[in-house]
Formats: sequence, C-alpha cells, structure tokens
Amino acid sequence: MSQIGKQVVDFEVQAFANNAFKTVKKEDVLGKWSIFFFYPADFTFVCPTELEDLANKYEEFKATGAEIYSVSTDTHFVHKAWHDTSDTIKKIKYPMLADPTGVLSRGFDVMIEEAGLAERGTFIVNPQGEIVAYEVVAGNVGRNADELLRRLKALQFVAENPSEVCPAKWEEGQKTLEPSIDLVGVI
Repeated sequence: MSQIGKQVVDFEVQAFANNAFKTVKKEDVLGKWSIFFFYPADFTFVCPTELEDLANKYEEFKATGAEIYSVSTDTHFVHKAWHDTSDTIKKIKYPMLADPTGVLSRGFDVMIEEAGLAERGTFIVNPQGEIVAYEVVAGNVGRNADELLRRLKALQFVAENPSEVCPAKWEEGQKTLEPSIDLVGVI
C-alpha cells in the first residue's frame, strides 16, 4: 500500500545527537519538514557511507528548514559507541534515532521482522506530519543525498506553489510547469 499522505505514527524514542542522549517525539517533527532515513544497522558497510553523505549535506538540508533523523533498530547506546569509534560517524550532527522496539520501523512499514532490522527506507514528511515522498532500496545499494535534497526542495516548492509542478530533474530556480489542457500532448 502507498505511504503517501499517511500520518507519521505517534512515537517517543531515544536519540543520540550532539554528544548527548535526548528524547524525540512525534510532536518534535510537526511544524517542519523532516527526513526519516532508515538503515539496517550500526557498525555495517553501506550504512556509514550513506550517513556520511547526509552529514556532508546536513547544512544544506538545514537551510531548507528540514531536519534529518537517521533511524535503525540499534539502541542510542550503540549509536554513541559507533559515533565514538568511527571517524565517518563522528561527522554526524543530525539526531540518530534508536528504534529497538520497532515502533518507527513498523510505523513506516520498513521492518524486516525475521531480522529485527529496518529496510533502507527514506521518507520525506511535511510539516503536517504526512509522508509526501518515500523510497525503499535493497539492502546492498546505498542512497544519494544530492537526489534526496533535490526531491525535498521540489516538494517544498509545490507545497508553496500548488498550481505548479516540477518536471523530471527539476532543480531549484528552474522553470516549472502549470498543468493545463494546453500542455496535453505538447510535452
């Protein structure tokens, strides 16, 4: 079933962020754009490359008013241990959410039940708490922060300009389209 338009589940989880533990709840994500970036596990192979890619673009995501939440079924203690031992993970400034009970992984429908791990799922959530974009990728293929940032900016643009749509490969500042009968068969 499609996740588009689905409300984020009610949750309260522990997180590791800015060298401290903190609680993150659904209320904390409402009112702003959010990225939920699920990955299988800490201390693995593809996951740190993706998390580093996001860390390198974090300031650009923040400039859009969005927050990134990486999520795995590891505990917040494991997130801290990984942060303390990996030069790659030390770059992360966004909250790393701990989901050992699977409330988020199940709520976003990315839990691999037999493994107790999350699929490699990416969700963009609007300020109203609704999923407006998502993708789930096979566990052996990493994702691209540049494309995620482009997609976020496009979604933000159409949210503010509901009479316009963004064509393929649209980048911020480029021309958009205004759907009308005059465009049918012309493009």
